[in-house]
Amino acid sequence: MKTGMIAAGLGLAVSGVASAAFSGYTVVETNVTSGGLNLTRYELFANFNGATDTVLNVFNFTSTAASAGVDAYGGFWHKDNSDYNGGVLSQQYGTWAPQLVGAAATNRPFDSFLLIGGNPLGTNTTNADPSWNSGGSGSHAGSAAGWSRADLVNNPTIGWFNSSPPNNQGRVGIAPNTATAVKLGQFVLSQSETSFRTFSLRTAFNNGAGGSVVFADGTFTLGTIPAPGAIALLGLAGLAGRRRR
Repeated sequence: MKTGMIAAGLGLAVSGVASAAFSGYTVVETNVTSGGLNLTRYELFANFNGATDTVLNVFNFTSTAASAGVDAYGGFWHKDNSDYNGGVLSQQYGTWAPQLVGAAATNRPFDSFLLIGGNPLGTNTTNADPSWNSGGSGSHAGSAAGWSRADLVNNPTIGWFNSSPPNNQGRVGIAPNTATAVKLGQFVLSQSETSFRTFSLRTAFNNGAGGSVVFADGTFTLGTIPAPGAIALLGLAGLAGRRRR
């Protein structure tokens, strides 16, 4: 198991609760094997320093950088119990819904899913934003299937939310959340994929007691985090591309 420190909040727009503070995202990386396939599981957590900070929703999820030739929105493994998958490990069929993840031992460790805290069970109250139904282009365009798909929509506004915030499912300290972190998702990729994908994500949270909503932006990376020099080269490549156009 490997824990990667991922970028702290790039910007913080605070409305009201001064004690609530987002301190960035963390990704925990674990190698696992299912059906003879070597996989890497990436668990995404939002970190806070307030005793009752509570995530309400996340949105504006989009790829900001990736290794050359990598499809940042595809290639994820699923092993859920949806009608599209049926508990079979697959990169073609699946859902991001936490309610359909399946058994804790035989499905959950190998499945990609999204949530606002809590466990990936039928009682989880996380739902997809309507943004999953539109936008994007090509094979990663939105559709009526919403998040019942194996890939991600390349619409830069997609997100998910707790449809019953009074249950405090997204609050730090409420099991299985830790005292400082709330799980937002799990992404499973092939272990042989040593490239990287960096995403940006905006988190909306409050003090868990009806306080004003705070918005925080940050980034996180799945895969091998590039060295600072490589990041600089990527930035230069982007500038060169824009100049050519």
